[in-house]
Amino acid sequence: MRFSILPAFILLLPLGEIAGFVVVGRAIGLALTLALVMASFVLGVVLLRRQGIGILRRMSSEGRNGVMPGRDLLKPVMTVIAALMLIIPGFLTDIVAILILLPPVREFIWRAIAKRFVVVNAKGGFSAGPKSDFRDRNPNSKVVDLDEEDYHREPDRKSPWSGKHLGD
Repeated sequence: MRFSILPAFILLLPLGEIAGFVVVGRAIGLALTLALVMASFVLGVVLLRRQGIGILRRMSSEGRNGVMPGRDLLKPVMTVIAALMLIIPGFLTDIVAILILLPPVREFIWRAIAKRFVVVNAKGGFSAGPKSDFRDRNPNSKVVDLDEEDYHREPDRKSPWSGKHLGD
């Protein structure tokens, strides 16, 4: 999501949720509306508890080992995201959470984000052995990998900012 629309989204989501409460409340009544909100909260807590913090630990360990998180991690991660959205009171977030739980939507999200994963140092980890060269050999790549020997900048003594500190 672009940052220019993020503030509008943050402001409009609560308004949309309030409108959803009004529409659903008029259609089914106050008691059933509150029961639906509480049921979605309980379902979110149950889903979150079922997945637990284990998925975060697993992602962290696979990331440290240089393994790209795959589809087997997508299902629990998307379930955690859906559970958090179910905990948030409102019908719009509940609809998005239910959509996230559907396998075709998960597949679509996987295809959208899989090409953005970058695994660095997939074999070596933090070993003390000889370092492999993992630089991207694609000439159209936006990745620039520089060692300390590749880039070193001497301070410019003629700069008007040299020798000054913050607040001077």
